[in-house]
Amino acid sequence: MAAGDLTVFEESALDFINGVHNLGSDTIKVGLVDDTITPAADDETPRWADYSANEVSTAGGYTANGETLSGTGTSEADGTATFDDSGNISLSQDGSGFTDAYWAIIYNDTATNDEALAFVELDGPVSEQAGPITITWHASGILALATA
Repeated sequence: MAAGDLTVFEESALDFINGVHNLGSDTIKVGLVDDTITPAADDETPRWADYSANEVSTAGGYTANGETLSGTGTSEADGTATFDDSGNISLSQDGSGFTDAYWAIIYNDTATNDEALAFVELDGPVSEQAGPITITWHASGILALATA
């Protein structure tokens, strides 16, 4: 796994089949955690609560329990369904902010158990004190599911 790679939790496939996620209307958040926990694709029933004890400091501009994706949408073309956000996660430099972000956990804040969808390796430590931070989504979308 390399910095910037998005890894989907294996359990997410089951969550989609069971109707846990409606990416067209649910509130999706991105929470930042330190290196005292390492997410893995095969984490059993991943939920924000599994990672939130390791959340970075909220002393700066980062919001407790993560930043909300505000421009999300879904689409389908030629057998590929795509979930995307029209913006990026952006945090301004803050001298009192965190210095130890290693992972971005994408989770569904609307779901009953705040089920996690995926995570991004940030190649930390990433520091809000050192400068502004931007998580830029891939041009083809955050998540795409193809039928063939």
